[in-house]
Amino acid sequence: MGSFAAASLGLPHGNSTASYGPGPVDATESGRDEKLHIFTVDYEYVQIPYQVTLWILLASLAKIGFHLYHRVPHLMPESCILIVIGVLVGGIIFVTHHKSPPVMNSNIYFLYLLPPIILEGGYFMSTRPFFENFGSILWWSALGSLINAFGIGVSIYGICQIAAFGLQDVNLLDSLLFGSMISAVDPASVLAVFEEMSVNEQLYMMIFGESLLNDGITVVLYNIFISFTQMHQYEDIEPVDILAGFARFFVVGLGGLLFGIVFGLAAAFTTRFTRNISAIEPLLVFMFSYLSYLAAETVYISGILA
Repeated sequence: MGSFAAASLGLPHGNSTASYGPGPVDATESGRDEKLHIFTVDYEYVQIPYQVTLWILLASLAKIGFHLYHRVPHLMPESCILIVIGVLVGGIIFVTHHKSPPVMNSNIYFLYLLPPIILEGGYFMSTRPFFENFGSILWWSALGSLINAFGIGVSIYGICQIAAFGLQDVNLLDSLLFGSMISAVDPASVLAVFEEMSVNEQLYMMIFGESLLNDGITVVLYNIFISFTQMHQYEDIEPVDILAGFARFFVVGLGGLLFGIVFGLAAAFTTRFTRNISAIEPLLVFMFSYLSYLAAETVYISGILA
């Protein structure tokens, strides 16, 4: 019966040990693996989480030093300190001719490092003044990001058309793509100054809320331009593609808000039953927030807004 099954399936006949036993190479490798090593090093196994932890630790030590030495805040804001440290580390990697660490890629940043940053900003935000000024914040962030992206892109394209610069091969789509990348401004240093000066709460919330939303809006705009560059040449883009881009802009933005509302309600409902086990409440808040980000990114909707 077993021979018939083997013949039907095209399996080799004979002793199972002979058929499936290890070959010479496998035997050698298995013999090598069976040796007992007193001390072994396998850095590749822990390389990515190890380097992520080192980057976070380096940034944390920089923040601790920033607040320990009171003269430093008068010289430069905290965000500039972190930028300088990043430039120094990148310069060391470049000068020593090392390859960029595998941890320094967009997937690690967008899937592991960015969500906690967005969660921290949204969780500790004063909700009442934010929602009282939500309309103004939304218009300011959306309209301001669009004006910045298209203004910068069109300006760069106009400059590149000047023959003296020799950049006539840069087309309008490339310029708009670059404009979408740098149109979002992080007002961390401005907000730090506002806190020290105790400015009007409404003004502070307008700047803070705009900084939260414009990141998501510019990411959506950047992805739209990336899709355009992958689909067509600039001359081949049809009006229907432009209309689809505008529609996707609103779908991605509103879809991100919808995902955030759904997972927020789920988190609120779940935490109703954690009165006697409050120790897991922070974990639930983080998990539902992270799930909303990942679920939105799964369908190419703004995880930042979610």
